[in-house]
Amino acid sequence: MFTGLIQDVGKVESVDSGTGGARLRIATALAPEISLGDSVAVNGICLTATASSSDGFETEAMNQTLEVTALGGIEAGARVNLELAMQASGRLGGHIVQGHVDGVGEVLATSEDGFARRVRVGLSPRLLRYAVDKGSITLSGVSLTIAELGEGWVEVSLIPETLERTNLGELGPGSKLNVECDIVAKYVERLLAPFAGKERA
Repeated sequence: MFTGLIQDVGKVESVDSGTGGARLRIATALAPEISLGDSVAVNGICLTATASSSDGFETEAMNQTLEVTALGGIEAGARVNLELAMQASGRLGGHIVQGHVDGVGEVLATSEDGFARRVRVGLSPRLLRYAVDKGSITLSGVSLTIAELGEGWVEVSLIPETLERTNLGELGPGSKLNVECDIVAKYVERLLAPFAGKERA
């Protein structure tokens, strides 16, 4: 489990793609804390470290992951948001993030708003159904609060700290983002589905 609070922005040193999937090597200052088999959220995707060294780690992404996330288009040199799995004794400073991407959103527009930057992200109806005003959403692994909702989009407001400590400051129209919806909303929908449309006795 993760919190959506980014601990480092790593650099993709290499991408080895083949018919079976892709192998990535990522340089990061978090490397000394990463051991073989550890879970690491890479742009919001929970991946397993298959090798580690003093300055980076390697991981693999299967074809399904490449197809349903924005990782399929990643290239060497890209900067990626990284978070290590939360420890049981840690603080849940963001919100509950599983690292299980629900889909991909596309940046529609960005605008300056005082010291903050507003980012409007287009979402499919399948993802938008879980979005609520002032609710939580995870974009590229970052725990964010929905500032505004519209027809087919959500808007978030990024403070300078977020712009500096994550790769979200690089976003522009057309940028693709991994989206993870609030797990609580999905559980509520699942639990209430059998009772939908039924009147209470």
